Amino acid sequence: MTNHAADRPMRVTVLRGGPSEEREVSLASGAAVADACRRIGHLVTEADATPEDTSALDTPADVVFPVIHGTFGEDGELQALLEKRGVPFVGSDSRASALGMNKAEAKRIWRKQGLPTAPWVCVNAENLKQEIGELKPPVAIKPVAQGSSVGVLLADTRQQLVEYLDQSVRRWQRVLVEQRLTGKEVTVGILAEEALPIVQIRAAVEFYDYQAKYARTDTDYLFDIDVPEHVYRNIQEIALRAFRAIGCRDYARVDLIVDDRLGPQLLEVNTIPGFTDHSLLPKAAGRAGIAFDALVARLLSLAVRRGTGKGGR
Repeated sequence: MTNHAADRPMRVTVLRGGPSEEREVSLASGAAVADACRRIGHLVTEADATPEDTSALDTPADVVFPVIHGTFGEDGELQALLEKRGVPFVGSDSRASALGMNKAEAKRIWRKQGLPTAPWVCVNAENLKQEIGELKPPVAIKPVAQGSSVGVLLADTRQQLVEYLDQSVRRWQRVLVEQRLTGKEVTVGILAEEALPIVQIRAAVEFYDYQAKYARTDTDYLFDIDVPEHVYRNIQEIALRAFRAIGCRDYARVDLIVDDRLGPQLLEVNTIPGFTDHSLLPKAAGRAGIAFDALVARLLSLAVRRGTGKGGR
């Protein structure tokens, strides 16, 4: 496979859908990626994949572009299957995907490397009674391994904390309880080891939840952020270091809060972020002068040139 392989028409399998609660978002992302691949001139197969049916992975392809968000598609399971088959694919490998999906493990790695992240504790049925006495609202209660703000609850009072924790542990078994921070919510797209322009998210509601992300039309996305230049660069540097610490490759999106008192604080990394033409990472790439089709072409090229080897960036 030559370095020019991505410049010729290729057989591209776009994996979308999947079994998670983010299925509808994934279908939209997959359709956008597939359309871009066709415009570029590639031969495209769009396919669904679930843990029960992985037959799509056996379709002959020069490269696979997984756009399955959430469970199975983003937690390393799908990536491990692709690695086993020896097919080049876009995005992080199985290990980095698993780490990125596990919010608690990602935060442990970041803290170990001296990166700033909001204080948190993991709670399950075994330690629920012990931890609940130590926690002080306001907090955000999050499933350890879900995306798109699925299952996130905000507790502002002691009563809410007790009620929401019990509810969340019953549903998700293991949850992350994170101290609520105040300040600007921002996201930094990473493309091929470079930080893209920062996007500030200004939701019309208190919390940027699933509805605010995908259903509401009154959420503002700002590129002109009111922070000093050195703070702007620091946010990008923290995001890039977080990306590298997890071992991500090709692309990802890193979410942070620029706290009024503590400064930039890492929240999570999305190894397969939304990928429609109005999603945040493509928006940031567009701001940097990279059109949607060029972004897709760049990612395909990175995967093909890397080949079938596990790991690597």
